[in-house]
Amino acid sequence: MPFRDEFDFAEDSESRPGRFRAREDQADDPRMPAFFIGVVAQITGAHPQTLRNYERIGLLRPGRSSGDVRMYSRRDVERVRTIRRLTQDLGVNLAGVEVILNLTEKLEVMQRHYDQKFDDMERRHRTEINRLKTILRKLTG
Repeated sequence: MPFRDEFDFAEDSESRPGRFRAREDQADDPRMPAFFIGVVAQITGAHPQTLRNYERIGLLRPGRSSGDVRMYSRRDVERVRTIRRLTQDLGVNLAGVEVILNLTEKLEVMQRHYDQKFDDMERRHRTEINRLKTILRKLTG
């Protein structure tokens, strides 16, 4: 889901505060709002009203253009596909979908944190191994 604080927002007099304005360096970001609701409906097979309902109950948080038009990202499209897979293929109700998506997001955050800690630990170990090798070379050489 696109989190509004991760993007550049127009705050000038020409546009409304808090509205999305893309920067060139965000073009390949999967969280970058890029699709209108009709396009997302076509891609996912969900009715536009269903997408609005998902937003209303908090399952989706699409970005908004300066004209207050919903703009969905590639990540939003994948989220809609996941919601539809859970509800249609697995019979999960929307309350269950919300729990599953929230837990999945928490697991992803934990995994990133774990990966970062592991990388830091590995880097420290390599540094210590190199330090010990240097000492060993001095002692034996």
